[in-house]
Amino acid sequence: MSDIQISVALIAALFFLILLRVPIAVALIGISFVGIGEALSWRVAWGSLGIVPYQFAANWVLSSVPTFLFMGFICYHTQLTQGLFNAARVWLSRLPGGLAVASVFGCAGFAAVTGSSVACAAAMGRVAVPEMLRNNYSPQLATGTVAASGTIGALIPPSILMILYGIIAQVPISQLFLGGIAIGLLTMVSYVVLIIIMVKLNPSLAPAVQEDISAADRWAALRETWPVLLIVLGVFGGLFAGIFTPTEAGAFGAFLSCLVAMLKRTLTWTALKNTIFETVTTTSALLIIAIGASLLTRFLALSGLGEVILGLVIDLQLSPYEIILAIILVYLILGMMLEPLGAMLLTLPIFLPIVGEAGFSLLWFGVLVTKILEVGMITPPVGMNVFVIKSVVRNLISTSTIFRGVAPFVAADMVVVASMVAFPGLVLYLPNILG
Repeated sequence: MSDIQISVALIAALFFLILLRVPIAVALIGISFVGIGEALSWRVAWGSLGIVPYQFAANWVLSSVPTFLFMGFICYHTQLTQGLFNAARVWLSRLPGGLAVASVFGCAGFAAVTGSSVACAAAMGRVAVPEMLRNNYSPQLATGTVAASGTIGALIPPSILMILYGIIAQVPISQLFLGGIAIGLLTMVSYVVLIIIMVKLNPSLAPAVQEDISAADRWAALRETWPVLLIVLGVFGGLFAGIFTPTEAGAFGAFLSCLVAMLKRTLTWTALKNTIFETVTTTSALLIIAIGASLLTRFLALSGLGEVILGLVIDLQLSPYEIILAIILVYLILGMMLEPLGAMLLTLPIFLPIVGEAGFSLLWFGVLVTKILEVGMITPPVGMNVFVIKSVVRNLISTSTIFRGVAPFVAADMVVVASMVAFPGLVLYLPNILG
C-alpha cells in the first residue's frame, strides 16, 4: 500500500473508533501516532509525541481558556447570574410567550460570562423551566426554548470554541469575538420572533401571565443584574478597547468575578473549591483533545494526504458556495454524533486549506462553524443541551418531548446559517470597523 492509501485507511479507522465511542482524544492521538510512524518512521512518531504537545500547550493565548472558564464557573457557583432571568421576566412578561422570551434574554446574558452552551442551558433550565411550567406553559415550548437558547453561550464571548479555533486557524480571537456577538444577537432575535409567532398562532402554548408588576419592581429587578453587567463591561470593554489582550481579559475577568462575589458575600470555600475543580478538569479535557488535533494536522502534512484532498476538491471544480454547502452538511452530520469541540478539531486540519483556497475569510468561517456545531447540541441522537434539560426536569417531561420542542428552533438556526452564507457582512461588519 502507498502512503496515501495507508493514510486514507487510518482516517477511516479514526471515524470508526469515534463511532465506537472511543474517547476522541485517544482516537486522535493514537491514529496520528500510527500515521506518522507509517509515513516517516517510528522515531519521528515518538518525537512528535514529545514535541507537538509542548508546542501547542506553550501557546500563551491558551491561558485564556482556564481563566474564562474560571470566570464562568465562579459566576455560576456564587449565583452572580441569578437576577438575569428575573429581570427579563418582569420586563418582558407582557409579550406573547413572555417567560420564554425572558429565558432567551437570560441565556444571552449568562452567555456573556461563560463560554459553554451546556452551562447556559443548565443554569437557566433550573430557573426558567419550573417557572414556565408553573404558569401552564407547554412543556415542549418551555424545555425547547431553554435547550435551544443555551447554544447562544458558544456564540457570545467568551467562547471557548472560538478561542481554540483562533489558535489553530491563526485568526485574532478578539475579531472572532466581535463576529460572534453579531450572530449571537441575531440568533437571540430569531428565537424571540419565533416564540412570539408560535404563541400568536397557538395561544395555548403560553397563557398570558397575570401579574401586576410596578415600575419600581422593574427597576429593582434590573438593579439585581449589576454583577453581570459590571463583569461584562469590565472584561469586554477593556478587550475591545485594546486595553487587554484576550489572555489578560480572561485573567481580569476571573479576578473581577471573585471580587464581585466577595462584595455580594456569596464567595464561599465550597463555591471556590467547586470552581477550581471544574476549571481544572474542563481545561484538561479541552487541551488533550486539542493536542490530538495538532498531531492529526502534523500527520496530514507529513503524509501528504492534506494536499491530496485539497487537489481532489480543486479537480471537482465546485463553486465556492457548493464547497461551503458540503462542509455545512458534514458538520451537521458530525454534530449529531459528536460534541462540538471534537467535531471541530477533527475536521479543521482538512477543511481550513479548502476554505482558504475557495477564497472565504477564515474569520467568517470560524463563526459559521461555531454556529453550525451548536445546532448539533440540540439535534438527536446526542443533543447535549437536550439531555441537560432532561436532567433538570427528570421524569416530568420525556426526552422525545424536549426534542420536539427544539425542532422549530433548529429551523430558525438554519435561517440564521443561510443568512450568514448569503450575507458574510453579518459576521465581518463589527471586526472590520472595530478590529
